[in-house]
Amino acid sequence: MTKNIKVFHEVPFKLLYINRDYTDGEYCLPHLLDKNEYYRDYFYDAKKQGRYIIMDNSLHELGSAYNTERLMYWINELKPNEFIVPDVWEDKTKSIQNARSWATVSLPDGVTKVVVVQAKSLSEAIECTQTYLDLGYKKIAYSYGASYYNDICPHPNKDLGKALGRLQVISTLYDMKLLLPSSRVHLLGCCVPQEFGWYEGIECIESIDTSNPVMAAIEKILYEPHGLYSKPKVNMNQAQGILMGDIDVDYYHHNMDMFKLINNLIK
Repeated sequence: MTKNIKVFHEVPFKLLYINRDYTDGEYCLPHLLDKNEYYRDYFYDAKKQGRYIIMDNSLHELGSAYNTERLMYWINELKPNEFIVPDVWEDKTKSIQNARSWATVSLPDGVTKVVVVQAKSLSEAIECTQTYLDLGYKKIAYSYGASYYNDICPHPNKDLGKALGRLQVISTLYDMKLLLPSSRVHLLGCCVPQEFGWYEGIECIESIDTSNPVMAAIEKILYEPHGLYSKPKVNMNQAQGILMGDIDVDYYHHNMDMFKLINNLIK
């Protein structure tokens, strides 16, 4: 990637302020706003400081989207720059149904609705993308972990296969001109950090988020010049309560710097 992509990294509570040096804004998990006072106060401060905020719906962390009433409360309270509309994991039909419903929901001025493509095949991903465009959505996201990516790219290394599978999906949509250089695409997470560098020439990628460099640091894994060949096993749910003394900050800084380098990301 050579264009100025907005980069977001989810981190444990204790790294939130340090993380600002490496990101273009904040990636907010709304269920944590209700769960943790420190996290909540951090996002009030981020809003006050004019930080760009993407608010997720917490599907990845909870298994299903967060309570709609609480989502609406926090949308109106924080007024994030973007809000990821509730989707249903690997269920194209229910995700489209949700997108149809949310298309009519009024949000505060300045909040962009983002829809996530959910599918079990390339053809479903194409249909889902087309439907979202027909519904008038301006920004579309693609998750990192869909099982059908491994069908598209049956690489023996499943993590590399998923990364290559998502690349193939985006490349196909771009070639079909469903996604244009002027389109707005967000890439949700990654299996291997070097994936983002593979989108060179695909000009629709506007933003990305991943906790990969942080989770690798927690596991004391240093990024190599090529990145990694497997995804760290620890996840954000397991890491939120980690203490600063349990985090090797040298690993953290190394991985954050290497993440930008291997993906040719411009700040």
